[in-house]
Amino acid sequence: MDDQSPDAASTTTTGGDRIKINVGGKLFETTVSTLRSGGPDTLLSALSNRPGHDPVFIDRDPEIFSILLSLLRSNRLPSTAKRFSNQELIDEAVYFGIESQLRSALAPSRLNGIDASLFTTVKPSSDGVVSDFNAIESDGSLCVAHGGQITVYDWNLSHIETVRTHIDFITSVRSIQPEIAAVGSLHGSGLHFYNLANGRRVHSAEWVDPSDVRIYKARVHAIAESEDSVFASYDCQHGENCVLMIDKSTMRISSEIGRMSGNSSKNLVPTKLKYVSDMGVLVGSSVTSGAFGYSGYIRLWDTRTRNVVWETNEPGSGRSSRFGDSFADTDVDLDGLCLFKICSKSGDLAMADLRRLSDDPWLYLKEKNPSMRNVGGNGGGNSVIHCYRKQVFVGREGELEVWSRVEGDDNEGIVDEGMYRRNYVDKSKDSERGIIKKMEGGGDRLFVTREDVEGIEVWQSSYNSGVVSVL
Repeated sequence: MDDQSPDAASTTTTGGDRIKINVGGKLFETTVSTLRSGGPDTLLSALSNRPGHDPVFIDRDPEIFSILLSLLRSNRLPSTAKRFSNQELIDEAVYFGIESQLRSALAPSRLNGIDASLFTTVKPSSDGVVSDFNAIESDGSLCVAHGGQITVYDWNLSHIETVRTHIDFITSVRSIQPEIAAVGSLHGSGLHFYNLANGRRVHSAEWVDPSDVRIYKARVHAIAESEDSVFASYDCQHGENCVLMIDKSTMRISSEIGRMSGNSSKNLVPTKLKYVSDMGVLVGSSVTSGAFGYSGYIRLWDTRTRNVVWETNEPGSGRSSRFGDSFADTDVDLDGLCLFKICSKSGDLAMADLRRLSDDPWLYLKEKNPSMRNVGGNGGGNSVIHCYRKQVFVGREGELEVWSRVEGDDNEGIVDEGMYRRNYVDKSKDSERGIIKKMEGGGDRLFVTREDVEGIEVWQSSYNSGVVSVL
């Protein structure tokens, strides 16, 4: 018997095996073990140790408490939970000390691009067009740059705070600590660290060189991080550029990596950075486009020696099997230690094993489904890619697709052209919202922004998404 009227008998069985609690005038009967299942430091656990037989009165919502009690019993939310917003449930769970159990129950299932669908759109209240964002891998919380402001959303995508910075228009943002964000702008110099709890700028890192007068008012193009360092790529008015390594604890510059003159596409400032912790390398890339197509480079630096350990330039020397089909975007799969690129002309997706890099390490994934092969000059010129959960998400213009690794095809780390399968993620109407600008995964969600469109789309797996596999 779960619920009784308040005037029902309130005696408790000997030994404390069963216990009664009066929540908001409604009597609940459960077991001591159920109350303690939320953890030893919760309010409910403390109530289970309360001496006496009379039910304690708690002035909270009885309907929501019934839901939370059901959660403790089964580790699942009952259907009645849909009558309340997530925030209402969270507020009560926090009061009783069982927020972690509720978070697990509310978390989306593991992201699978084949059955993902658009869940919601997060829109900042002002300057709604997002210039950059950072999704936190662990829980899917967001740090969003829009105009000169930073807005933070928690794991439930609830607004936490908005901070106004001294920058007019932020173009790069990265959450580097729970309360600290690093921001940069192409319209102003330096990398700036803001305390999001009080809205104050706590430090700035400027690239300066007293021996070189050209190093002046350097702008930040990309930000990445390791466990103890922040990496930021800078360039100056005349093209000189480098990557600075900044200590997280002191927020001071610790070293300079890869200074380049910037006088050709092969040594422009990196516009994309990613740190590979398993190998201790920083991956930087730059892509430019013009009348003669795309060109750029991918470069790997050893962060300990600050030396280049591998690089490739496209268009290359002619040894590449796809000479003239330069990449339009790149990304790194941190789980599989693979580098991916999408070709600007053919639209083909290629991968390279970071542990077996060579002059031409690319393996071009084979499309086995005729209905999804690129035809008619579709190409990949206006494409972006993002690796997450051993999947490669590709945005082609406004279309969203996923390349998923075939289960059981590990083969002791050997890669082959048929180890990924391609499927659409979105429906035709989804692709009409605009050109995909950026994608980033976190907390088993995929976050997507589109050019000149307000907000961040939130995609997550749903068995009722209506997405049809074309395998």
